Amino acid sequence: MNNFVSMKAITADEIMYLLKQTDRFAEGELPKQEKDKKRFITNLFYEPSTRTKLSFEVAERKLGFEVIDFQVDYSSVRKGESVYDTAKTVISIGAEAIVIRHSLDNAVQKLAEQLDVPVINAGDGAGEHPTQSLLDIYTMYKEFGDLKGLNVLIVGDIIHSRVARSNAYALRTLGANVYLSSKPEWQDDRLDFPYVELDEAIEMCDVVMLLRIQSERHDQPKVVEANEYLNKYGLTIEREKRMKQNAIIMHPAPVNRDIEIDDQLVECKRSRIFKQMEYGVYARMAVLDYLLNKEGQENGDNYQTMYAHVNSY
Repeated sequence: MNNFVSMKAITADEIMYLLKQTDRFAEGELPKQEKDKKRFITNLFYEPSTRTKLSFEVAERKLGFEVIDFQVDYSSVRKGESVYDTAKTVISIGAEAIVIRHSLDNAVQKLAEQLDVPVINAGDGAGEHPTQSLLDIYTMYKEFGDLKGLNVLIVGDIIHSRVARSNAYALRTLGANVYLSSKPEWQDDRLDFPYVELDEAIEMCDVVMLLRIQSERHDQPKVVEANEYLNKYGLTIEREKRMKQNAIIMHPAPVNRDIEIDDQLVECKRSRIFKQMEYGVYARMAVLDYLLNKEGQENGDNYQTMYAHVNSY
């Protein structure tokens, strides 16, 4: 694994390795750092971001990296510079890896094929968001341990959600049962997962993951009537009461309160929404460490040997 661009391309063993590394970082462990050696990473964010951008910056600094500042509005992108040329520029001045978010599907995958430094997908259009998926899966892993046989319900704007796509792929790789629920026009038939009625599935699932309505990706954006959407397709208090006793609520955020989920449930006992954000730093540390600290792997700290005791999914 030289890049981190798609959960569809990652094996169960690799995911388990990253989960174990996330666990180590969450417990306070840090890799050894060479004193007086400056190492640089750049985050190319062509779309707005709060959680992903900030957690990458914190993860990079915790690992001892200097972050090369990049702001689209004050860069040569405004003069017509291509993504490739921007990436080559920051590599030329010292960046050892590129973290990129872009509005176009497959833009990150294309860039990864063109560069000889690690590329990490921080979200590409309605394509994938693999580091979000890793922190989501880690949240479930901390809650339930073995994910095999876990029933996960993903609810909302499926066709426009990169989070839904990455999570569905990765969860299936780990043996979980993935169910989708959505308005008919937001279903994505390219995803080979069953669609279910929300009210029928709510009682059987261990995880209920709500998705933000991706209005900016809709061809003809429509005003969403909050109460109407919540009552038909969102997580209401009545539905939450019917969830399994130990089931949890998740959401990649930002949360549209009282649209995808009742405001009272965002921070309820079942909710892991802000815990997901906390885990995001450690999950991204695990990815960065894996791709950029190759020496540890060469010395035997690779997932094949280090976690040979983990049962293959």
